[in-house]
Amino acid sequence: MKISFIIPAYNEESDIAKCLESIRSEIARGPYDAETIVCNNASTDRTREVALSHAGVRVVDEPEKGPNHARQAGFKVSTGDLIANIDADSIVPEGWLKTVFAEFERDSKLVGLSGPYVYYDLSPFSRGLAYAFQAVGWGMNSLEHFISGGGSMFLGGNSVMRREALGKIGGYDTTISFYGDDVDTALRLHTVGDVRFTLRLPMYSSGRRLKREGIIRTNVKYFFNHLWKMATGNTFSQGHTDIRTPASS
Repeated sequence: MKISFIIPAYNEESDIAKCLESIRSEIARGPYDAETIVCNNASTDRTREVALSHAGVRVVDEPEKGPNHARQAGFKVSTGDLIANIDADSIVPEGWLKTVFAEFERDSKLVGLSGPYVYYDLSPFSRGLAYAFQAVGWGMNSLEHFISGGGSMFLGGNSVMRREALGKIGGYDTTISFYGDDVDTALRLHTVGDVRFTLRLPMYSSGRRLKREGIIRTNVKYFFNHLWKMATGNTFSQGHTDIRTPASS
């Protein structure tokens, strides 16, 4: 089974190197068949050059800005049986691939798997608060799954899907510019198989958005967009702060 890492990257010259190094290190820990695709998403800095400086990394240029535009571009050229979405400011922890392959090999009905973020650049208190929000979301998701068989907690920057299932649902919805992209993918994946969120699949990620917009405010915004998407099929808000600029990346 082969896995394709797809990494949307908009002005990520300062962070993408450690992301790519963590992927290379994780692949080297086992006999994994894997490829790494960076989707250069309308960057105006040296993101493309930095990505190409890493051996074995393929770069795809997607001028239409937006995570789902970038992911779709990467998906189209990928060759893996599993499609892994991670963010350019993430660091893949040791054992991540082992957990992913074990879950998909154990359950043939599983089509989507996601886990929490651990924010490596926040204070211990802020990191714990952010994790608590995710744990509460996981609890609510588990209750929803128990009651209705549904549940769609899915973090776009820490998710893996079967290629066949993603193809069946038409890939990513590129009409969604920001909020609601992950829950939309999860809801559609539910129509072709099982989607699971597990605390055993953490991903180290930057908390820069939480720092900029506030932990509580940001999580409440994600929460309401999640509920609105579940209830109406639409996103509540697409307004967001652009934190990925050459000056602040």
